[in-house]
Amino acid sequence: MPLPVPARDLLSVCIITILGVGLALAGGAGGILRADVPVFLWCAAVAFGLNWLAFVPSALARTEHYYDLTGGVTYLSLTGLAVVMSQPLDLRSALVAAMVCAWAVRLAGFLFVRVKRAGKDIRFDRVKANPSTFLVWWTLQALWVLTTMAAALVIVTGGERVPMGWLGWIGVGVWLFGFVVEVVADAQKSAFRRDPANCGGFIQTGLWSWSRHPNYFGEIVLWSGVALIAIPVLRGWQYATLISPVFVAFLLMKMSGVPLLERKADERWGGQEDYEAYKASTPVLIPRPPRSA
Repeated sequence: MPLPVPARDLLSVCIITILGVGLALAGGAGGILRADVPVFLWCAAVAFGLNWLAFVPSALARTEHYYDLTGGVTYLSLTGLAVVMSQPLDLRSALVAAMVCAWAVRLAGFLFVRVKRAGKDIRFDRVKANPSTFLVWWTLQALWVLTTMAAALVIVTGGERVPMGWLGWIGVGVWLFGFVVEVVADAQKSAFRRDPANCGGFIQTGLWSWSRHPNYFGEIVLWSGVALIAIPVLRGWQYATLISPVFVAFLLMKMSGVPLLERKADERWGGQEDYEAYKASTPVLIPRPPRSA
């Protein structure tokens, strides 16, 4: 007999939380302790606590308007906590902390403004009416933040302080490239949508002529850069944190990113000659120069 929805959702929340604790224990193994608890585990507690706290008023109001904003606050809170509890920092730790903060402030602000303008986020059309299912999404966000920035957290909290070296600087370059691609792609799409002449159309210019989802490509690349920076300081179980860019890629390519947007685009423009031509000639993710007509 299948479990009722609330019981199934509660089980999901428990499993997600256990996965987060397991990742935190792996990432914190051999790392800096505070009150005999790994700093990484303190960060996990804050991640879940913040999202559960934000869930309460959001569920009462049945709104998703503060979901992405809370995600950004969680990134910033975990980074700040890790920095404060892991002093003294070295160049690698300070750089990564600044990189995560820059990315989180930019993306959370962008997404918050976008959902306020649109009035809603299509991901939540069904789930926000069911409190237990909505809670699963908020718990998933905590795990998403923790897993996405796992490599960054282990750099700051892992306790290893070694010079940057060539691999570290390559990682910084990879992160910068991905960050620029994501920012430019988002800016181009926002400008396209603000132009009344493009009402009802789809973007196929700029970076969007090279990839149907260049912003997602940039995000995967920038977290891959953080993983490269982390490699020289990882020890033992801490290598599990290299799941970060793999997780980001899986999430965007198989779950809430590309599949959802591709389905919505097909529903809206499927069958139109220009859209079908764009779709046939433009890669889903990895950019490629536009083909000549």
